[in-house]
Amino acid sequence: MPWLRALGEVVRSGLTIEETRLEPLLALRTAAGVAIVVGPALWLVSPEYAASAALGAYSAGGATFQRTWRPRKVIALGAGAGLALSTFVGYLAAGRLVTFLPLLAVWAFAAGMAWAAGSTAGIVAATTVGSMLVTITLPTSVGVALEHAGVIALGGVTQAVLILLFPIRRWGAHRDALADALAAVADYARRLRHDPTAPFDPEPLMTARDAAAVTPSQARTRPSVLHGPRGLAERIRPVVAALADPDVGAPAEGPGRDRARELLDAAADALDAAARSIRRGTAAEVRSRTTDVLRVDEEHEVLEGPARQAAERLVELVGEASEIADCGGARGGTPTPGPVGTQYLVRPTMLRLIPVVVRAVRRELRRDSPVLRHAIRLAAVATLGYLIAARLPLGHGYWAPIASVMVMRPDFHRTYARAVARLAGTLAGVALATGMVRALGPDAYVFGALAVVSAGLSYALIRTGYAYSQCFTAAYVVFLLGMGGQAWEQTVTERVVLTLLGGVLAMVAYVVFPAWETPKLVGRLADWLAANGRYAAAVLRNQAEPTREHHADMRRALLASREARAAWQEAYDRARQEPVRPRGLTSREAQEAEEALKRFGRAAMLMESHVPRADGRPVPEAERFAEALEADTEQAAVDVREHRNPDWGHLDKAFRAWEGAAGDPSPVVRREAGLQKRALEELATAVSRTTLERDVDSAREEQRVRAAVAAEGDGSEPGHRAG
Repeated sequence: MPWLRALGEVVRSGLTIEETRLEPLLALRTAAGVAIVVGPALWLVSPEYAASAALGAYSAGGATFQRTWRPRKVIALGAGAGLALSTFVGYLAAGRLVTFLPLLAVWAFAAGMAWAAGSTAGIVAATTVGSMLVTITLPTSVGVALEHAGVIALGGVTQAVLILLFPIRRWGAHRDALADALAAVADYARRLRHDPTAPFDPEPLMTARDAAAVTPSQARTRPSVLHGPRGLAERIRPVVAALADPDVGAPAEGPGRDRARELLDAAADALDAAARSIRRGTAAEVRSRTTDVLRVDEEHEVLEGPARQAAERLVELVGEASEIADCGGARGGTPTPGPVGTQYLVRPTMLRLIPVVVRAVRRELRRDSPVLRHAIRLAAVATLGYLIAARLPLGHGYWAPIASVMVMRPDFHRTYARAVARLAGTLAGVALATGMVRALGPDAYVFGALAVVSAGLSYALIRTGYAYSQCFTAAYVVFLLGMGGQAWEQTVTERVVLTLLGGVLAMVAYVVFPAWETPKLVGRLADWLAANGRYAAAVLRNQAEPTREHHADMRRALLASREARAAWQEAYDRARQEPVRPRGLTSREAQEAEEALKRFGRAAMLMESHVPRADGRPVPEAERFAEALEADTEQAAVDVREHRNPDWGHLDKAFRAWEGAAGDPSPVVRREAGLQKRALEELATAVSRTTLERDVDSAREEQRVRAAVAAEGDGSEPGHRAG
């Protein structure tokens, strides 16, 4: 994508309003936490202490809005403690650049590496860098610095206490994640009615699995309804796909297809009802017509063979999901334990999380790691921004590095989009707030009240877009400075100029030291191919010999395949937004390869739905095909990474032997293996190019993009320029 078009996408993304459900009660509770610490500090002590209290309460409250599955009160306490520590340590090194700049660089680098533990850790760590930059100007002695650090920590404690006393939708995020998974499978079933090969995005299932991991203390209080339906959604997905597929399920036309569509529609209705029940905490309400359809009549059922087996399995699983939702939907009921011996996904406690984070950071300490590059950029920009701002004839020089630190992300698009959004939001917020300051005149209590209101509006809009939340964040800062006696005219000039400086530094840093995803696409594709091959081989082994060990191997391989697919999708989405010429894979080749791997994974999923009977005959051909499949996909992954054409020689030989085997007890499984082989052949066609062909394709694609951009500029289409 050319730079001009990439910047246009950045501006549109930064100013886009995201359609999301607002949470006014959460915003009100968090704003109340800010008011509780600001009011007494302003009344009993001084505006400076009130500003510190507001910093701790506001930042800790904002941290609780991040997407995390840990209790919000734990996040608030952790954020408050981190802010207090950075404030105090920053003061100890303040006064001389020779001590403060190295500390700032090290702290910013550590905050950047915190992204190895997840986005929540990275964002919270960035706020601690901001607090270090702001509060070093406040204290006058070590004792006073400790007091300010204590007040900041008190803000986090206050937010945690409010969360404990006034819980709002406790387990709400976990309920939403599970409900979204069931709703995604319901939507998949509906789409299969019209498109038997419709794709399925496993992201909702991955999110639900992440949400299902709990600490031992959470496991004791988790509602029982959150403990079972996720596994059912996982099992329903391959069953509805097998029922809809004309190769291994219902026939393409006739009464059997009509019956399959009827069952898919009824299953979707029942799953939607279960999702609503889980989301709202109410009993499931399934229509009687849906219940009537979800019955398999032994005498009059038109489906036969594998299709009938899939229909019976679907009715059984949907019934289990409805029962769990109905029994666990009562609001305020006492959680009931799961079955004896039931295991839950373990999430480490905060103390046991430390070695996990250390291992994650070690994995990112490599030259091509986007997290390491982000940490280096963050440290360099924070120190450089502080030095440049200190030399400018403006006060509050810390605003420039704060702007840089808060907008920078490990990827290009989000960094640039947030820089644009922060500047736009700052301009609007400063203009709004300074106008009110000028009209109302100096009054610390009025400004304190307006700061609390601005904080509440910022929280309310935090998920609708960074620019709109930042507008009220800027107003909040202006009111705090007005509360402390700062002149509003100075605030406008400093805030705008230094925010612009910080945003420019963040943008330039990514150009100077980038972490482009485009060159990594070939490696991501190879990883996904290898993971998909292991998953398909594990499914085949489970078909050949259905044991508990083989089923566990299949489950582990499925999860690894999903992670590899998610890594590819994230890299591909980022690469499409980068102003970098395609390397190794053109956009068309990447799309074709992605579609082929999706079909390959779908074929394995269809095979997974046909669970062998306990008294079924072993299928040695499936075992041999699994060995050939795993060997060829592993080698093909190496070939793709090294730009060689894949070869499926062992796979072809094993499949021909399977076709020639007499008395095959599983013709359906063999047909699904044929679908896997066909998908791999399509993948080879997509990525098989000579070096000259790749260069020519890349040049042609670049020309097409430039032509499209030029056509957008003059309002014409490339194909209709002559007319």
